[in-house]
Amino acid sequence: MSQNSIIIYTDGSSRGNPGPGGYGSVLFWGNITKELSQGYRLTTNNRMELMAVIAALEALKKTDLDIVIYSDSSYVVKAVMEGWLSKWIRTNFKGGIKNRDLWLRYYHLSRKHKINFKWVKGHADNEFNNRCDILATRAADGKNLLIDEGYEHKDSSLYE
Repeated sequence: MSQNSIIIYTDGSSRGNPGPGGYGSVLFWGNITKELSQGYRLTTNNRMELMAVIAALEALKKTDLDIVIYSDSSYVVKAVMEGWLSKWIRTNFKGGIKNRDLWLRYYHLSRKHKINFKWVKGHADNEFNNRCDILATRAADGKNLLIDEGYEHKDSSLYE
């Protein structure tokens, strides 16, 4: 792995959909490992899956990094790798595409790096995906949950 390469594992969780939720991310850069997690009082699973990616990218201090993100979210992986997000951006999210606020946040972060997503099977034998799941569920079950402003203070019918 080069000095400009980062490996990121992510997972999101919600207790009910919507319900309390959380995300977990594990970042690897050389021999440095960083874990991130946060819980929210009312959100959705898809929002937390995406928030795990965003939080990891926001934690990076450098730009122009080669990043591989492992996620068990088909929603997140396919939206990026199959071009759904590019279409949503081109059409200004025409048709009421859900989670617009987070997708735009991800989009702006993604332009600073070279990112590749890889799907991993959730709740299987991937040690780092399982660690992210633990971080996400602990965060969702924790105290001092944050408000998911984009979910709670918007028309929640636009989100899933």
